[in-house]
This record gives sequence, C-alpha cells and structure tokens, in this order.
Amino acid sequence: MANTGNLDAAIEQLLNVEKQMRLAGDVAGTRKAATDILQLCFDARAWKTLNDQIVVLSKRRGQLKQAVTAMVQQAMQYIDETPDIETRIELIKTLNSVSAGKIYVEIERARLIKKLAKIKEEQGLIAEAADLMQEIAVETFGAMAKTEKIAFILEQVRLCLDRQDYVRAQILSRKISPRVFDADLSKEKKKPKEGDNVVEEAPADIPSLLELKQIYYELMIRYYSHNNDYLEICRCYKAIYEIPSVKEDPAKWIPILRKICWYLVLAPYDPMQSSLLNSTLEDKNISEIPNFKLLLKQLVTMEVIQWTTLWDTYKSDFENEKASGKSLGEKAAEDLRQRIIEHNILVVSKYYARITLKRLAELLCLSIQDAEKHLSDMVVSKALVAKIDRPMGIVCFQTAKDSNEILNSWAANLEKLLDLVEKSCHQIHKETMVHKAALKV
Repeated sequence: MANTGNLDAAIEQLLNVEKQMRLAGDVAGTRKAATDILQLCFDARAWKTLNDQIVVLSKRRGQLKQAVTAMVQQAMQYIDETPDIETRIELIKTLNSVSAGKIYVEIERARLIKKLAKIKEEQGLIAEAADLMQEIAVETFGAMAKTEKIAFILEQVRLCLDRQDYVRAQILSRKISPRVFDADLSKEKKKPKEGDNVVEEAPADIPSLLELKQIYYELMIRYYSHNNDYLEICRCYKAIYEIPSVKEDPAKWIPILRKICWYLVLAPYDPMQSSLLNSTLEDKNISEIPNFKLLLKQLVTMEVIQWTTLWDTYKSDFENEKASGKSLGEKAAEDLRQRIIEHNILVVSKYYARITLKRLAELLCLSIQDAEKHLSDMVVSKALVAKIDRPMGIVCFQTAKDSNEILNSWAANLEKLLDLVEKSCHQIHKETMVHKAALKV
C-alpha cells in the first residue's frame, strides 16, 4: 500500500510539472514529464495505472502532438514486457484508442494493429485478425517505409487467403504493383526528400524487397491455385525463378523450374503460353532436367502426342510433384489429358483441310463422341475454326472466305497464269529464233 501511495504521489507531482510545461508551450519539458510518468508506472509494474495515465495524458486540454507521439512510442516498448496475454491486449487496445484518428501516430497505430492481429491469429481467431488488419490503409501513409507498407499489405492478403476470402485478397493484392520489386532502393535513398514528411526507416524484422517479392508471388500462387489459373501460377513461379538468390542455388531453382514446366503444359494454348513455352526452352538451365525439356519440345513440335505413352513416361514425376506440395490440384491429371487432346486437335487442323470424324477420333485415341465434344469446346473458345458435317461425319478446318477474299485470290491466280503464259511464249519464240539461225548456217 505504501508503494502505491508513493507511486500516486510521484505521478501527481509529475502531472503538475506536465501541466506547467504544457501551458508554457515547452515541447521538450512536456514530453519528458509524460514519458517519466509512464516509466514510473512501468517500473512499479502497475499496468492498470499505466493504461489510465496514457488515456488521461492524451485527453488533457491542448496536449502537444510531440508529447502524445513520445508517449505512444514509449508505451509500445513495454508491450513485450507485459506479464500475461490479457495485460498485453489491454495495453495495445489502450494505445489504439489513444492513436485513433491522429495522423501523427498513424504508423504506430498500424504497428499496434499488426501486433494485436498476430495475437488473435495465435488464438485461432483468423477472421477477427483479418478484420483488424483491413481497418488500416497503409498505402496512404507517406512517412512509412516502402518495405514496411508492402509487408503490411502482404500480411492483409495472407490473412484473407487463410479465411478463404479470395475476392478481398485479390483487391488487396492489387495495391502492390509487381514493378515495385524491380526498383533500385539505393538510387531512391540518394534523392533529397522535400517537404516536412520524412520517410521512417523500416523496423529490423521487416524482410528485404527481394524477400518480399518471393512472399508476394507465393501468396499469388495460393490465390491462383484456388481458380486453377495455371498460366498465372506459371508466371508467378517464373518471377520467383528470376530472383538472384534463387537462380544462384540449384537446390532452389530446379524444383521451381519443374513447376514452371508442369504449369506450362497444363495452361490452355494462347499467345502468352506459347511465348513462355519458347522462352523456357531457350533457358540453358532446362538442360539440367532433360525429361522436362523433352516434354516441352513435344508440345512445340507439330506432331500428334500419344497420351498413353506420355502418361506412362511422366506419371511418376507427376505423382511426385503432387505429393511434394499442394500446388497441383485434384483436377491436374484431367487437365493434363485435356491439354494433350487440344494440342493434337491443333496439329490435325494444321495438316488437314477436311477429315472424317472417325479418322480424327483414331488420331486422338478417343471415341467419336468425345472427339466431337473436345473439338466443339475448342471452337466455342475460339482456339480454332472448324465446321462439322454430322450426317456425312466430316470435319472441315477451312475458314469460310468472303467475296472480297475470293476475288482477290482469283485475281492473284489469274495474274500468275498470265505470267506463266508470257514466259512460255518467250521461251517458244527464243527456241524458234535459235532453230532458224541454225538452218541458215
């Protein structure tokens, strides 16, 4: 009781000093008095008194911004020293209420929310943690370091993915432009900062920009895996593969390059997929995994791929990839077969102008009904142009020409014919002249 009395007396004395300094407009003195009061409470381990004094000091008439900032920063150092989780949460909530709506302690408030969200997550309350994190829009904080902003937004995205809120995760992920990871931080630091806003240094526990890049793309892989968007997943792995720390270590880049190959094969055919396929084949590191180089070459080569042979060759690799990580979903084997069928149909369309459905089904190793279904799906998705004459059982891959095209091709053909007639006449005339000259001699 005596200690409590001494603490209250000391606090009362310091409150009087703080009042005098505040009314005199002495910034340094007010800040010192406020932080000394908090230090006294901390030394006495009087956590309830500490919370009360933070609220009292922040609400005093004409309280100086610098004093509130110093108080919040000082109290944040005590969070890790709290004896139990309830006390810690209470202190964080007190500091949150004090810093709410005050732009000069917005960074401190964001860090406090992050700490509280982490506690909630450890307690298994992921939805609460995600809601807490979404209250803060760090992209508007001018004084926060770029890496800390990115790390905060990535934490928001991760919590949304953990609670399977994929729509909000996508909205939050769009706040980060992938180009920001390619920026040169050393150049940015050299630029002189104009105005009052000085960018703070990021805390020591914030990862570097390249580490954040890897975290960002790993989170995006989780998001795209939900929709089975194989091409986007492949592009994410490609971006991770380009990170210097990954590219220098074969133990890291070989598994990633394998994943790139699998997702390229699984992705539906389009110009972006074709471009990535060719650039991956040109990569010299692909020679380290010859099986996958052969697989990609089969897709680039305009030849029909036998599904049974391919599956027998790569089934073990596919199962190992599926077992090693949850990246390949349940539908992956089905989708792989679908892609091989699509490739084969494209190959057939390049070599044939017209083909019977029976022969097409034989080439695809499918029944006539399945071959027709897959062909129809490709026509609907505009992957190729084809017409099926069902009574005759004939597929025509030629595009219907309009009248202008027919006239242009006819004119071109006529021009070629006239050129040939002219050349033939010239040759006949030449032979005649040579023959006449020989007779005269």
